[in-house]
Amino acid sequence: MKLGVGSLFFKIFLWFWATVIVTGVALLFTFILGPHSVPSQWRSTLSRTAAFSGTIAVAAADHEGPAAASAYVERLERETHLRACLFDSAGHPLAGARCETFSSMVSSVLAGQPSVFAMRYGMARIAQRLHGSSGRDYIYVTDLPAGPRAAFGIDPLHILSQWGVALLVSGFICYLLTLSIATPILRIRQASQRLAAGDLSTRAAPRIESRNDELGDLARDFNTMAARLEQLVNQLRQLITDVSHELRSPLARLTVALDLGRERKGSDPAFDQMENDLAQLNNLIERLLTLARLGNSAAPLPMASVNVAELLPAIVRNAEFEARSRHGSLRLHVPESSPDTCLVRANEPLLYSALENVIRNAVRYGTGETPIEIDLESEDRQGSPFLRLTVRDDGPGVPEAELAKIFQPFHRVQNARDRQSGGVGLGLAIAERVIHLHGGSICARNRSPHGLEVEILLPAAPPDPQPDPQA
Repeated sequence: MKLGVGSLFFKIFLWFWATVIVTGVALLFTFILGPHSVPSQWRSTLSRTAAFSGTIAVAAADHEGPAAASAYVERLERETHLRACLFDSAGHPLAGARCETFSSMVSSVLAGQPSVFAMRYGMARIAQRLHGSSGRDYIYVTDLPAGPRAAFGIDPLHILSQWGVALLVSGFICYLLTLSIATPILRIRQASQRLAAGDLSTRAAPRIESRNDELGDLARDFNTMAARLEQLVNQLRQLITDVSHELRSPLARLTVALDLGRERKGSDPAFDQMENDLAQLNNLIERLLTLARLGNSAAPLPMASVNVAELLPAIVRNAEFEARSRHGSLRLHVPESSPDTCLVRANEPLLYSALENVIRNAVRYGTGETPIEIDLESEDRQGSPFLRLTVRDDGPGVPEAELAKIFQPFHRVQNARDRQSGGVGLGLAIAERVIHLHGGSICARNRSPHGLEVEILLPAAPPDPQPDPQA
């Protein structure tokens, strides 16, 4: 599964998680920064609660002194985790710890306000002027829970742990939600890639197809499309095979009739033309049957170690006869190192046919002014050994827009590769399918100033193990 920054999985997961975090932060700041959101009834209740605890502290200070008031405030903070401070009428602290944080509220009370109400971090702060039984005035200030801060307490570590748990839980839930959405889409995408690569039996997983949502509908539609596409392609391949077989019988009869005509009438240029036409038809039928076999091949091909450096000279010798008729020549370069470096796992007849088609294609469209260059080299790509075969001609080349299409069946480039050249557009298509079946790749590019270069990459194979002579 692709999990990069630009992947659909990452985007959905990030947006879900960010939504949860931003929503939580917005709610927190709403309570922290909105002191007027406390209802008037709640505010009155908080004031009475503060006055109750303050009256007890004032009574302790009046009857038993500041030490008793301090003991009461300390016990209150220990039991409720709420801070409180008691000041005299001049604003000097009598009981409580860190009372300087309440200095601004104490100043407001000293200025003449009977009580001051404020919000800080979700906590209500109340400062009140209280009268003791001795006639002295006191100022009592305390924190009371009001808002989300009350749920967390006032311990920063406790707040961090609560938020950490909330983030982990929300992240895990968003991960599961994203996984349930992104995984089926990625699986269908992988199936479509295999289908585009030629595996027509590819279907979306049954678990995705059984879903009762839009993704299930997408999987069912994809499977219906793939089944219909496989049926149409198989019917087309079968049609090509049947027509090719049916044409062989009348062609065989025409060949016999041609021989009889020559025996009765002797040599005639018309007979030679008929013989050439019949040879082209036989060649076309043979190529069509090869193309159909490659498309319908379901069973694995029988493979063995094939030395490409030994296969190429035989192909070049056969192609030189055709090159001489066009006043051309071929030049072959193979590695001079150990022959084991040129081994591939291949079906030798099919690989021979593919390489021959590429080389004969170069001979057919070359001008004959310079030799056809055939180079075989060994190279490493991403740590894996490969054989690279390059075939270069000096012909007219191919328009850039047509380079990828010349490996399609029956495709011919206008002005350069037409029926007058003798090709029917099947040689390179057969070569492409054979190379693909062997795990390789083939591509074409134009040369400067003119000509075409076809490059074939085949994965190299280790040599077959030699039998033990003592076995």
